[in-house]
Amino acid sequence: MPPWKSGKHALHFWMQFLKTLVVFSLCGIISAYSNVHELMSSYPLIDGHNDLALQLRIRHSNCLSRIDLHNVSKVATDISRLQAGHVQTQMFAVYVLCGAQQKDAVRLTLEQIDVVRRMCTEYHEFELVTSVQELNSSKDRGKIACLISIEGGHSIDSSLPALRMFYQLGVRSMSLTHSCNTPWAESSSDFYNVFQRQNNSLTPFGKAVVEEMNRLGMIVDLSHTSWNTTLAVLNHSKAPVIFSHSSSYSICNHNRNVPDSLLRELKKNQGLIMVNLHSQFISCRDVASISHVADHFDHIRKVIGAESIGIGGDYEGATSFPQGLEDVSKYPALIQELMKRNWTEYELAGVLRNNFLRVFDKVERVRDQLRSNLPSEVQIPLEEVQNPCRLVLRRPDPKSLLSNPSSRAECGLPDLLILATVLMLSRLILIE
Repeated sequence: MPPWKSGKHALHFWMQFLKTLVVFSLCGIISAYSNVHELMSSYPLIDGHNDLALQLRIRHSNCLSRIDLHNVSKVATDISRLQAGHVQTQMFAVYVLCGAQQKDAVRLTLEQIDVVRRMCTEYHEFELVTSVQELNSSKDRGKIACLISIEGGHSIDSSLPALRMFYQLGVRSMSLTHSCNTPWAESSSDFYNVFQRQNNSLTPFGKAVVEEMNRLGMIVDLSHTSWNTTLAVLNHSKAPVIFSHSSSYSICNHNRNVPDSLLRELKKNQGLIMVNLHSQFISCRDVASISHVADHFDHIRKVIGAESIGIGGDYEGATSFPQGLEDVSKYPALIQELMKRNWTEYELAGVLRNNFLRVFDKVERVRDQLRSNLPSEVQIPLEEVQNPCRLVLRRPDPKSLLSNPSSRAECGLPDLLILATVLMLSRLILIE
């Protein structure tokens, strides 16, 4: 009788067989993952957040003619390093400071959209994309796809028509706040003491913004929002949402990170958290390591699963990064660390790109379901905006202008009157 047919010998045989099978399986996994660059060539990265456009304004006044984007000094991002880091899609943030709220935020945002559109059309390595289909096609053509994201809802000046026009210009994502409250949503930061309110973290107009973003097919980004605003949006949005550059609060208790309770709500929403690499959000210190970053990935996977995780580096927006992740070319080092921690190919493919593609595709499907809905005509009440320079479009009363000089002062009218007076005097002098 063959030994594997008797009871005792059969048990020993099958135990040895299973051990051998496990060893061969592990060897297969190790072999498949032996080259991180091969893995990332198959699943090139979709990065959820990069502030290169901000640096182009600060350092070069948006004058692209002065620089070569293949190799840019004093920044962490250029074409050569994006290619070295296997970044196939970059969501470029269009960001203007909160100080522009109630002033020229819309103009500044348009200028930042212009510089992103220019760099993504003037350089053949880039390609501006606005849909999942275009994103996948750009990968097939070996291009770096550019997605435009507005960072901070103050950029729309509490206007749904402005939101729609930004969509027409190619914007496909917007974070509801940055480091300041808007009249309709609450920030995670208390740096700016503006639009303070109690128990009203997402106003009726804020809900209308979320609804219109769902209708348009624009991704709702909750990075920088307060936890109460986050929860309100998760309960209201018909489409999955993202945190484009946030990490785990349980690992680093920074208010920009996401607690486990909200991660679980994000899971119900089928949304995505794209882990931020800023050292302050990773280790709660100015110094961090790749291992610290991987701890965030491990914890979030434990809480809600790898299918809810992506990467949003925050290069050019943050001030310090972990050792070994100093610029966008270093992404393979992070994936190598996750491989060492036994993340599977399926999980890593999701983190690198497939999870984001799933969310973006679902956002577009919700858009298609809402196609019969007309554009929203909801307007924010003027008392909520609290902006004396917000013009009501009706013919002005000359008597009210003369009798109310204080309102003119707030909106710069005295300067115009002075200029008009100087021009009139100059004309009189010329006539004389």
